Amino acid sequence: MGHYKSNLRDIEFNLFEVFGRGDVLGSGPYEDLDADTAREMLKEVARLAENELADSFQDADRNPPVYDPQTQRVTMPPSFTKSYKAYRDSGFWGIDLPAELGGTVAPPSLRWSVNELVLGANPAVAMFNASYGFAKLLYVLGNDDQKKLAHWIVEKDWHCTMVLTEPDAGSDVGAGRTRAAQNEDGTWTLSGVKRFITSAESDMVDNVVHFVLARPEGAGPGTKGLSLFVLSKFEVDLETGELGERNGVYVTNVEKKMGLKVSTTCELTFGGEKPAVGALLGDVHDGIAQMFRIIENARMLVGTKAIATLSTGYLNALEYAKERVQGADLTQQADKAAPRVTITHHPDVRRSLMLQKAYAEGLRALVHYTASQQDVVDAEQLRTGSEALEHGSPAELANRVNDLLLPIVKGLGSERAWVLLGTESLQTFGGSGFLQDYPVEQYVRDAKIDTLYEGTTAIQGLDFFFRKIIKDKAQALTTISMQVQEFAKDLGAHGGKIDRERELLGEALENVQGILGYMVGELMKSDPRQDGDLRNLYKVGQNTSRLLLSAGDLVVGWLLLRQADVALTALEVEGAGTSLSEKDTDFYTGKVAAAQFYARQVLPRLAAERAMAEATDNDLMDVPESAF
Repeated sequence: MGHYKSNLRDIEFNLFEVFGRGDVLGSGPYEDLDADTAREMLKEVARLAENELADSFQDADRNPPVYDPQTQRVTMPPSFTKSYKAYRDSGFWGIDLPAELGGTVAPPSLRWSVNELVLGANPAVAMFNASYGFAKLLYVLGNDDQKKLAHWIVEKDWHCTMVLTEPDAGSDVGAGRTRAAQNEDGTWTLSGVKRFITSAESDMVDNVVHFVLARPEGAGPGTKGLSLFVLSKFEVDLETGELGERNGVYVTNVEKKMGLKVSTTCELTFGGEKPAVGALLGDVHDGIAQMFRIIENARMLVGTKAIATLSTGYLNALEYAKERVQGADLTQQADKAAPRVTITHHPDVRRSLMLQKAYAEGLRALVHYTASQQDVVDAEQLRTGSEALEHGSPAELANRVNDLLLPIVKGLGSERAWVLLGTESLQTFGGSGFLQDYPVEQYVRDAKIDTLYEGTTAIQGLDFFFRKIIKDKAQALTTISMQVQEFAKDLGAHGGKIDRERELLGEALENVQGILGYMVGELMKSDPRQDGDLRNLYKVGQNTSRLLLSAGDLVVGWLLLRQADVALTALEVEGAGTSLSEKDTDFYTGKVAAAQFYARQVLPRLAAERAMAEATDNDLMDVPESAF
């Protein structure tokens, strides 16, 4: 048994009791995968995650991959290779693939549930296996030859990479300098250097396929001038899958990192001893839109990874707290002879554990709610055989809501998980949490990257406000806001047991709307067409992260209360004579308690966030740089 503690009961609660995914499974495009089969799959993945996948988690951190600059090869720790092979042999990665590539057709909600289990146990296993998602994209967007390559990626288990970042162009993607020159045979030769490339090298496979953003010769500046190219480490015979000559794409460094050490993070150089030759994806120059398909999936993955780590961090802390005897009960502290108690008896430890529980389970609900929107889109696309969505259709609206939620999943999930793991989960262990005797020390190190991957939290905040709200004309935001408002006003159910919490939710919604209203007002004041002052944009920029995190906390509160509503119904049925197991009674009781705690202890903070936003001025921007 490894470090990992899954929460399969909560995953199934979300899927089948809160979001009704059982109604989706076994019908329509998912008719070959019913709810009972899905439950068995989750049970087996959880077993695999807690054992074979988790087994190498610590060893691969203590004995990370070794890069040889002479051969430009990476030797992976044997323990991790064994875990990677165990997941490969399980076949569960097939749910990430379409039927045309031999996959199991499954709704995104089930796919992300499986991913949570793998990411919580050993995140690098899931990250190396993200190649199957690349194969799907190549099959969907590629030309006939690229569709053949997609088949070989799956058949041969080759790694795939997203090649975006450059040493001098991180979040400023449009400043990228990597160039592409077209050859007479229609192929392209790339030149340049890329950095922070995940899974670009390992000795677990014999080939790697890179998806590279580069600027064709003569293309314009900025992101619009970028195209997406597909390059293989070795030439591939598309009829046989056999590897040929070495291509000129080289791993010239592997980073030494704070955490997540077994995931190879590489520098790639295109050109040198041999030219780096590739093909334009789909024969079209639509690079940034194509790459965003990869980025948005990666953001969902990173958010799910963060949330999975917080969940196992909390469950490890809970187990320790139930066993750790320390001090007397607070009401008996004056009695030196009073019996010592486990630390779960201490009020502040209980506060800490309940905060961890509420966020871990609320953020999981956020992932599942987002995935349920993806279910609607996926089912419609499978039904029509087209990626196009009819304007104004439920699928098109679900797609907008999904787009709105992705920066929250990634931004809020990573920020809250990182902070809670360090300030609450580790703290529960006291000084022991700082030691490598317990996994939480590694959780903290591994989790920090989640706030940086695929766009920092600041980038997520800008995306959330400018693209997902303003550009969308708040259509998706209005959809969610109306649902939150309706839920908040639905008083009187369950004997009023969560009426006060619903009222707090309504107040929190007003406060988030207040932050947004202030920001929209300042944005309008910045419009030079209306004689506005562009410096008002600075006031907006100071609050984009605040809006993102506040809106995320609001949505988590709403989802926790929705869970409490379901749990109260189950407990009332028990009270009417239907018997629940002791475990189920405790589970539902815990759901109500977590929602009430969160509503009372977290949602009121949004009033302060609103006050700070509305007090924003540009004094900060006038401080001389030399004064910092």
